[in-house]
Amino acid sequence: MRIAMIGTGYVGLVSGVCFSDFGHDVVCVDKLEAKVATLRAGGVPIYEPGLEDMLARNVAAGRLAFETDLAAAVKGARAVFIAVGTPTRRGDGHADLTYVYAAARELADVIEDGTVVVTKSTVPVGTNREVGRVITARLEETGRKIRFELASNPEFLREGAAIEDFMRPDRVVCGVESEAAETAMREIYRPLSLRDSPVMFTSLESAEIIKYAANAFLATKITFINEIADLCEKVGGDVKAVARGIGMDGRIGSKFLHAGPGYGGSCFPKDTAALARIGQDHALPMRIVETVIAVNDARKRRMVDKVLDLCGGSVNGKRIAVLGVTFKPETDDMRDSPSLTIVPALVGGGAKVSVTDPQGRREGEALLPGVTWAADAYEAAMGADAVVLLTEWNQFRALDLARLKGVMSGDGFADLRNVYAPEEAAAAGFRYVGVGR
Repeated sequence: MRIAMIGTGYVGLVSGVCFSDFGHDVVCVDKLEAKVATLRAGGVPIYEPGLEDMLARNVAAGRLAFETDLAAAVKGARAVFIAVGTPTRRGDGHADLTYVYAAARELADVIEDGTVVVTKSTVPVGTNREVGRVITARLEETGRKIRFELASNPEFLREGAAIEDFMRPDRVVCGVESEAAETAMREIYRPLSLRDSPVMFTSLESAEIIKYAANAFLATKITFINEIADLCEKVGGDVKAVARGIGMDGRIGSKFLHAGPGYGGSCFPKDTAALARIGQDHALPMRIVETVIAVNDARKRRMVDKVLDLCGGSVNGKRIAVLGVTFKPETDDMRDSPSLTIVPALVGGGAKVSVTDPQGRREGEALLPGVTWAADAYEAAMGADAVVLLTEWNQFRALDLARLKGVMSGDGFADLRNVYAPEEAAAAGFRYVGVGR
């Protein structure tokens, strides 16, 4: 099948490359000429393990191409996916659908008869039908007699594991309202049937809600265990033991029960905010989701207090080494990362902050002014009064703690991801502070 993918951001690029690896003929289109030039040259503008090699393999096989011309991209396409950004709109928390509707309107001028228009962007309930109305209105303006179908196909990709998630998904959700759309979606995802991956079909509205509900539930699990961690600190419990104990219950599960500095990234913050606004718009407040948002925001500030306490109540004049600034390992994504709250607070408190991250510098240099960048953890910790482990990259999971302590002036270690055992850190000479322990 020939597929066009509008947007070469994280979702669009990963999806387009993976569809081509299924054997489909895929053209990814983007208005940014520099980005398309980079992709045509084999470069990848984001960091995602395995993506660059997969892209090169499918370009070489003739199954994947990149375009700036929308008309050329959709020519002959059976399905066109809209995978543009839906950031949080300033001022009200709603998802900004400007790019989605602009893509739909432009698409109306070039799609061919029978095309299935698939929204892959994360969008509020009712957006897919509005996409249909936008296309229909534009077709009426131009007098084009084109029949098209609608489908909703939300993504469930974890940054750092996106290719595995796409190729071996827990499920694929397809919202459709016609037999033709369902037939097309079944054909697109047919390769997954060989791996027994479930492909479920719902209404457009149900598909839209599933995406938001899934992310809100996972954000709730993270926030829940973070509050339990605070209780553990007060009463002498160990949150890692508690998480293991409740996670072994099959009704709960162990995933997303890792205490830390709060969630961030491209999905959870904006999707929880959007779901809360959707509820308010329908006079059905999402009270749990609203509380999750508030608790998570406060969580990041609480981590600042933890570092301040470790440094005797003030970081003024202290040297602090921060290990990791991306919101999670195996990505270069800085969006809503806890580091964007914690690091500026330390700098604002008078600390001299040295930062290291395997992939975070490209975005981090602009987002974290006033810090010094180091090549690795040991360079960052040179002469430091305290070390703050903020992102659990593999490089930071097996540090030589004695060596780390040896290059420092002080002995503080704030392990905000509970990577190390307190006894292990103490043996190396550290005053150790974890989360919920």
